Amino acid sequence: MNPRHATPSPPIVLTFSASDPSGGAGMQADLMTLSALGCHPLSVMTALTVQDTLGVSSVVAVDADCVEEQARTLLGDMPVAAFKIGLLGSIENIAVVAGIVADHPALPLVVDPVLASGRGDELADDEMIGGLCKLLLPVTTILTPNSLEAHRLVHGTGGFDEAGEGDDRLQPTLADCAQQLLDLGCLHVLLTGTHANTERVINTLYRRGVGLVRSDAWDRLPGSYHGSGCTLASAIAAQLACGLPVDDAVVAAQDYTWRALAAGFRPGMGQFIPDRFFASRPRRALLDD
Repeated sequence: MNPRHATPSPPIVLTFSASDPSGGAGMQADLMTLSALGCHPLSVMTALTVQDTLGVSSVVAVDADCVEEQARTLLGDMPVAAFKIGLLGSIENIAVVAGIVADHPALPLVVDPVLASGRGDELADDEMIGGLCKLLLPVTTILTPNSLEAHRLVHGTGGFDEAGEGDDRLQPTLADCAQQLLDLGCLHVLLTGTHANTERVINTLYRRGVGLVRSDAWDRLPGSYHGSGCTLASAIAAQLACGLPVDDAVVAAQDYTWRALAAGFRPGMGQFIPDRFFASRPRRALLDD
C-alpha cells in the first residue's frame, strides 16, 4: 500500500473570493491564512481585480455559471469542513453561492462582507448589499463586518430611517446593528473595531437569541493594513474547520490575526500587508513572547 494514501487529509476549507494580485487581500489572503493554520484551501474565483497596496482600480466579476461549476466540481470530489465567503463581484454570483452553501447546511459558513477597499473604493452596490442580506445572511454561521460595513448592511435592509442619515443622534448603535443582522438569520456577528476611534481595537461577538457574548480588546497597531478583514474571517473558518466551537474559534483567530498584523511589512507605497507566515520566520520569533 502506498503510505501516502494512508495520510489523513487536513481539514478542507472552500473559499469564494476575488483575486488580489498584490497578495494582500482577497483570495491570496485566504489561501495563505488557511494554509498557515493547517487547513487545505479550495478556491473558487468570483472576480478579477486590478489593485495594489494603494487601492482597487477595477473589478471584473467571473460569470456566475463558471463560479457554480468551479464550486460543484470541487464539492463533488472532496469533503469540505467549512465555507468562507469574501467579495463575490455581482448579484448573480451572490445568488449562485447562496444556493450552493444552502445545499450544505451542516457546514459552518463565515461571511466577510467586503463592501469597499481600505482606501474606500466601492466594491458592492445597493443591489448586491440587498442580495447579501436576503440570500446569504440567513445561512451564515458568523458574519464579520467592521463598523462601516455593519451600518451599510443595516441601511441595505431598510433597518432604520434613511432620513436620519448624517444625524448621529438618529444613527443605530453598533449593538443595534448587530441585533438587526442577527434578526436576518445570522447565528453570530463579530463586529470589529478597527475603524472606531478608540485607544484599543475592541471586537464584540453577538449570538442570536443571546446578544453580547464576549468583547476582546487588542493593542491598536500603527499604520494601515491591507487584508486584515480577510485574514480574520479566514482564520475563523480555519478554526471552525478544525473543530473549535465558535467562541473559541473567534478568540484563536483574533490572536493569529493580531500577530500577523504586528509582523506586517510594507512592500509597496500603500498599506502594510499582514505576514500570515510569521510563525515560520525566525525574525518574527519575538511575537511568540
